[in-house]
Amino acid sequence: MTGSRAAQRYAKAILSLAKDRNLAKEVNEDMTYIAKTVKSSSELRSVLKSPVVKESAKMNSLKQIFKDVNPITFQLFGVLAENNRLELLTMVATRYNEQYNAMMGIQVARVTTAVPLTPALEAKIQAKVKELTGNEAEIKNTVDASIIGGFILRVGDLQFNASVASQLTSIKRELQNNTYISKI
Repeated sequence: MTGSRAAQRYAKAILSLAKDRNLAKEVNEDMTYIAKTVKSSSELRSVLKSPVVKESAKMNSLKQIFKDVNPITFQLFGVLAENNRLELLTMVATRYNEQYNAMMGIQVARVTTAVPLTPALEAKIQAKVKELTGNEAEIKNTVDASIIGGFILRVGDLQFNASVASQLTSIKRELQNNTYISKI
């Protein structure tokens, strides 16, 4: 992914600065807000990626949209603009969140479901994460109707696949193996 190494370095620098000023949590909240806002606005993404729009115009837009963020976050905007790297803003925000979570010992559980998670389902998934890892985790939900039902849980390098599609594939394989064996 283009720019991911640079985004990692910017995120690390901002996290270090925020830690030094005891504002890491506040900046993390800003970064979460920025990532969600940019991802949900195709116009803002277009402006940030456009080589035609001047960095000063991009900065002015960011200052208007994110006027309530921490001064450290504003400094990030300035540094990215100065280096003509404002298109990396979402990636930097995401990397910051990841580094902050790692620093705080917060794991992220990625859950793929056929339908959006309800609070009751989220509680069950949280219990499964605790059973598998011994710790709680922040749950990120992805909806994928192709799994039909159930869920796929990924925490770090662990994966627990309780999807209906996986079970159907397993049954299909078993039937094929039994059919093949009976022909012998």
